[in-house]
Amino acid sequence: MSEETSIEEVAETPISAIGPLGLTQVHPDHKKVMRIKVAIASLVALIPATIVQFAAPVPMGVIIVPVLVLAAFFIWRFPRRRYAYKGYDMGVDRLRVVRGYWWRADAVVPFGRVQHLDVQQGPLERIYGLATLILHTAGTHNASVPLAGLLRADAEEMRETIRQHIKRETL
Repeated sequence: MSEETSIEEVAETPISAIGPLGLTQVHPDHKKVMRIKVAIASLVALIPATIVQFAAPVPMGVIIVPVLVLAAFFIWRFPRRRYAYKGYDMGVDRLRVVRGYWWRADAVVPFGRVQHLDVQQGPLERIYGLATLILHTAGTHNASVPLAGLLRADAEEMRETIRQHIKRETL
């Protein structure tokens, strides 16, 4: 990006195109995990649509086909967009987490403010070898900053690096 690039242009640019700003994208398998989660959530709409389709006196497909088309759109588009606008930067004394397309969030957590760290895995993340690093800070608003989509080994390494930094500060 040139020095003449405006803040509005940066806000509209996917993380994958912001290499010079030093942001790293999460693992590509995170898209697969998000797709599976959206597919499972789509069942919430698909099951009632199927029941209504067979119970209502309407031609076959009038209700269920639009629901299937919308579900397919959401399963394909949302994870791609969320992945493209998610990144992080592990600095010497802080972690920056950027995410969001419509509602952008850019959290910078100085290691000195971290109370404790968690590495969390759900069943889908375990299948793909991914994990979520969660930094907990003091306070109530945004007291936890999650970074999902990391390889488990990377999340544990980042946790250890932050823990060592915190340990040095308290000594």
